[in-house]
Amino acid sequence: MIDKDPYTGKHILEIRDLKKNFGNTEIIRGVNLSLNTGERHAIIGPNGAGKSTFFHLISARIQPSSGDVIFKDQSVSHLKSFEINRMGLSRSFQVTNIFHRMSVAENIRCSLLWSYGYKYSFFKFVDHLKEVNLKCEEILELIGLTARKETIASELSYAEQRSLEIGITVCGGADLILLDEPTAGMSNIETEFAIDLIKKVTKNKTLLMVEHDMSVVFKLADRISVLVYGQIIATGTPDEIHHNPLVREAYLGTHADAIA
Repeated sequence: MIDKDPYTGKHILEIRDLKKNFGNTEIIRGVNLSLNTGERHAIIGPNGAGKSTFFHLISARIQPSSGDVIFKDQSVSHLKSFEINRMGLSRSFQVTNIFHRMSVAENIRCSLLWSYGYKYSFFKFVDHLKEVNLKCEEILELIGLTARKETIASELSYAEQRSLEIGITVCGGADLILLDEPTAGMSNIETEFAIDLIKKVTKNKTLLMVEHDMSVVFKLADRISVLVYGQIIATGTPDEIHHNPLVREAYLGTHADAIA
């Protein structure tokens, strides 16, 4: 049941004049964006630009003040997070979001159960679910944690926990994967591993990510959008963004050296 038919339309995600206010404070101020099916797209911007709020709006963690989110040609602004997830959108978070007291394998298996239609099956033993366990082993191999599958998740290194969270994110066979700062806090070696992992898990899928490390962005993204004070000021290829004067100005004094 996990192998869903991939979405074949041109734009898997469309953001139309999206706005979000908290009281009198405008956080997202009329964002328009189309995400091509199968592309890897990065959202970058200075601290306080509204990137996390933007992700929360797309994944229905919070509701927009106005505007619309179109996923697979359907308006999803009125839906709940779990409903959008079942449509094929999955996301990770800035703060690692795993079951710390469960083993690595148990984390993956729990994330697979709904996708295989088991839902609230209280009278089935997970150890007897052959297809779930086979898929679990496949995902563990993909994220490089096969040797650690019996380890309690809280005992993993930070980078391993992030890998586990990425594994959980892709368990449901999502067509669109949202990753929120997937390499934050990693060493150079860990970051390179994460880049390779992200390439593998997003093969034949669509990726939208928020990332501060510009080297990661330029290695992964097909297109980049720059969010500044709640508005997208530029969208283009890595080379176009690299030479865009508005982007340089937005990053002046923060990431200017990385952009230059």
